[in-house]
Amino acid sequence: MRTVSGVHVAVAGAGAFGLASALALARAGFAVTVFDPAPLGQGASGVAAGMLAPEAEALFDAASAPHLALLRRGLSLWPGFVDGLDIPLLGDGLRIEGETTWLVDLQQRALAGGLCPPVWSNDGLTMTGDVRLEARPALAALVAGLHDLGGQLQPHAVTAFEPGRLVLSDGSVRAVKHLVVATGAARTLGPLAPELDHLTPIKGQIARLVAGPADGPVLRGQGVYVCPGAVPAVGATMESGRDDLDPDPGLLQPLLRAAQTLRPGLRTSGARIEVGVRAATPDGLPLVGPGARPGVCLAVGARRNGWLLAPLVAGLVAAYLTGNDPGPDAARLDARRFDRESEATF
Repeated sequence: MRTVSGVHVAVAGAGAFGLASALALARAGFAVTVFDPAPLGQGASGVAAGMLAPEAEALFDAASAPHLALLRRGLSLWPGFVDGLDIPLLGDGLRIEGETTWLVDLQQRALAGGLCPPVWSNDGLTMTGDVRLEARPALAALVAGLHDLGGQLQPHAVTAFEPGRLVLSDGSVRAVKHLVVATGAARTLGPLAPELDHLTPIKGQIARLVAGPADGPVLRGQGVYVCPGAVPAVGATMESGRDDLDPDPGLLQPLLRAAQTLRPGLRTSGARIEVGVRAATPDGLPLVGPGARPGVCLAVGARRNGWLLAPLVAGLVAAYLTGNDPGPDAARLDARRFDRESEATF
């Protein structure tokens, strides 16, 4: 990939897509500044459990199943992407437990769908191949990697842009050639990126446990997961069309009870609720690439797979801005694909 020395790029949004894209651009030789008024990790990327799990997504999420090959490519890029970054990739796999009939059905669906075959062990299923990371430490590591390359993260919002002129919420103006919109479900930049109209917000809530498994496989049951970690997570809700950040303990109580059914000794009292809002497109894939407005590139609409697809999306953004071939996934993720479909009907 050719480098572009001295060209300034602004990235709006410090989530997984925004920071990964900023790092890829800095590695390509751009001068990059990320703008986000919120504290690092407060958005959906920080709330996430951090699972990089194409097999589990395809098995448990019907909307992800048609995109298994793409999700696998996303995972394959992670080892190279984290080279030199303090982002451990934890590969303890997946453990699935529940009623025998449900487990048999899952195994049959996995085999029919070409997934990594689940193996019976101790009255449950195990799957290998999927990995995970700690989301908030990973965001901090991406910022550190960006700083090492001369990039910056600043606590301002982007309010206006045209090639060569970026306006920020503090009234300052910067000389910027490109703007990457990676604002998740937020539509405040709609005038700059009308493609954001195709996004639907999805509110998600998880419970962070006071104590629980720090390592080992992700545990899944019927309608619930328990993700190990420094602060273990139980989740998660998916509330389509909602963009509020109000915690709803009533929705999480069934998940906590299901988690205790899986592991009766699990301590769920005192669990902390975290809320994030994701964005989804009609086909479940992100919008990546040039938008209708000059100088604007999009990297939004991750749905459930923001962390998983972050290196792939970052690579596409860097390819577009350097003028290199974005590769075979560009058409499927084209930021303007829904507008072109509408135009084709006339």
